[in-house]
Order: sequence, then structure tokens, then C-alpha cells
Amino acid sequence: MAKKDYYELLGVQKSASADELKKAYRKLAMQYHPDRNPDNKEAEQKFKDINEAYDVLKDPEKKAAYDRYGHAAFDPSMGGGAGGFGGGGFDFNGGGFGSFSDIFEEVFAGFGGAGGGRTREANLRGNDIRYNLEISLEDAFHGKETNVRFFAPSPCTSCKGTGGEGGSAPVTCSSCQGRGKTRFQQGFFTVERTCSSCQGSGHSIEKPCRTCTGSGRVKKEKNLEVKVPPGVDDGTRIRLSGEGEAGLRGGAAGDLYVFISIKPHRFFKRDENNIYCKVPIPMTTASLGGEIDIPSLEGTSIKIKIPSGTQSGHQFRLKGKGMSILRSQSRGDMFIEAQIETPMNLNKRQKELMEEFDKESKKQNNSPQSSGFFQKVKDFFSDKGKEKK
Repeated sequence: MAKKDYYELLGVQKSASADELKKAYRKLAMQYHPDRNPDNKEAEQKFKDINEAYDVLKDPEKKAAYDRYGHAAFDPSMGGGAGGFGGGGFDFNGGGFGSFSDIFEEVFAGFGGAGGGRTREANLRGNDIRYNLEISLEDAFHGKETNVRFFAPSPCTSCKGTGGEGGSAPVTCSSCQGRGKTRFQQGFFTVERTCSSCQGSGHSIEKPCRTCTGSGRVKKEKNLEVKVPPGVDDGTRIRLSGEGEAGLRGGAAGDLYVFISIKPHRFFKRDENNIYCKVPIPMTTASLGGEIDIPSLEGTSIKIKIPSGTQSGHQFRLKGKGMSILRSQSRGDMFIEAQIETPMNLNKRQKELMEEFDKESKKQNNSPQSSGFFQKVKDFFSDKGKEKK
């Protein structure tokens, strides 16, 4: 079956420019890529054909040979005289979907893929830094401005971050001609690797800076102000763009990530936007009623009325007295749990009073819960005795 004309495959004229060829190829490659057309043999073959066509037409020498000899230029059996272009003129890689470099550089660079320029920029970009910041619950409630200090690679002042002596600019790497990658033939496959001479940057330093030895950065202490907003919780991450490690030879700086952890509080426990506090209350106050003072996150005390007959475990809800809510003017709630304290170390008179109180309580049934429970226990054993008979 005769091969289709490469220009027709890409839908362009023979006079199309390199940019027009690239634009047509990218559009078709995205349309027929196997990932977008699973189990579609027709789309798979179309993808192979357009890769083969573009691999030839993007190369000036191959294109000139194709324009003169057509497909015969790459078929030694037809005597086209252009066999030096690698037999088929198309690097089959893996499943035959064309050169990985072409696919990722030409098609998927726009989607955050491994495009050549993006790869070089990524190789030069500085690393992100993590800083752990521990704050109090009150700081998390109010918000806080604090300074963080750490050591990190920073731009070299001697070369202004270029890596070259006296600030001289890097030159194009002679090994990879600025691509950041090198290719070599291994059997039937074309292998592509990061350039070992420039570590993928595409540039090299002719005369490295003596201060930073050509990296364009030196380790320095950084002192930054961090604004912690009200309402942060454990694990909250604050990002300071461009405050991480400086990039190599003028590359983009990384980011600083401040991770928040909150110290345990001596009174309160936090659950999202609410806070909880267990308060011991004297038995007399719980029985007779009264008032107690409790602390608050504002640093002031709050009075709470204790009704007579308050039981242990009862919760008092103070609406809007909890934690600040992140990026909001609202607040959570505070919950006070009553823990009724039994008197200890009674003196003789106190014991006498308690005994009198106990006698009177039994007459009036002042403890309905315990009385009801033990009555149920009595009934339980009574029923068991009847079953045996």
C-alpha cells in the first residue's frame, strides 16, 4: 500500500513554514494520541503516520531530501541515495508511537509535561523549603506576626547570580547545543538523556565565579516575617512564593512552606472550630447552684451560672466563644463540661452533716438516678429467683 504524502498527512502546503508545520502537528497529535483514543487501532496508526511525517519535515536536511525524492529518500531498497537518514527517517520508540522527545516537547509542553524549555527551567529552579513553626492556641486564635530564621542558598552577590566571573552570562552548551539533552543510537532505538555537561540546563559557564564556583548561589541566613492568620489549625501550610532556595545561575527560586503545629493547652482542647474545657465543680455548688469563673481565649474570665442539681458530665455551651474561623469573622463555640467533685478528708462535723443529709435524702429521694438504678438491680435478681422456681 502506497504511503500517503507527508504534507497531506499534516494538512499543510509544501511551502509551510516550520511554525505552521509544528502547529499542524501538535493539533493532530493531540487529536489522535493513544491515551485519548484507547483501543482505537485507526487512531493509533494515524498517530504513527503523523509522527513519521513531522519527524521528516521538521528536519531541514530530511525535508530537502523528501521534497526531491519523496518517500524513496528513506528507502535504501529504492536507491534514493538518502539512506544516511537512518533507514526509515523515524525513531520508533517502545510501541512505535514515535520519538518521546517529539511527543512531549511538541505536544504536551502546554499541559505541564516534559517540554524541553520547561525541563531546563525545572533543572535550574531552586528547591522548596519546609519550616516547622509551633505556636500557642492563643496565637492561633488571635493570629500572629513572627520572624523565621533559616539558612538557604541565596543569589551570589559577586556574580549577581549568573555563576560567571564578574557577572558574565552563561553560554550555550557545546555538547547539547542548548537542548539540555543528548541523543545517541543504540541498536534500533534512539536514546535520549540529560546532558551530562550542563546537567540539563542547556548552558555552561566559561569562567566560573570564584565565590560560588559557578552555581550562582551561596548559603546565607534568611530572616523573614511570617503572618499567621487567625483560625489556623495543626497542619495548616503557609506558602511564601520565591522565598525558598535560589535557583542555579539565575533560575527561579523555590518556595518556602511554613507548616503550623499548635502546642497543647493547659485548659482547652480544640476540635476544629470549637474548644472544650472540663471544669471541676464542688458538690455543694452543683447541689445548691451558684457561679463559677472560667478562662477564655481572649485572656479574660467568663462567669457561668450553675443551676442547682447540676450533674457530672453536663455541658454548658457558650455560643461564639470558641476558635476564630480561618478567613471569616465568625467563631466556633466553647463547651464547658461539669465534673462534680466529691468532698475528701471530711472532719467530724462534716461527716455528721453528711450523715444527716443522707438520711434526709433517702426520705425525699434526692438522687433519683441512683435510686432508680438500684431498684432495677433488685428487680433483676428477684426475676432470676422466680425463674429458678
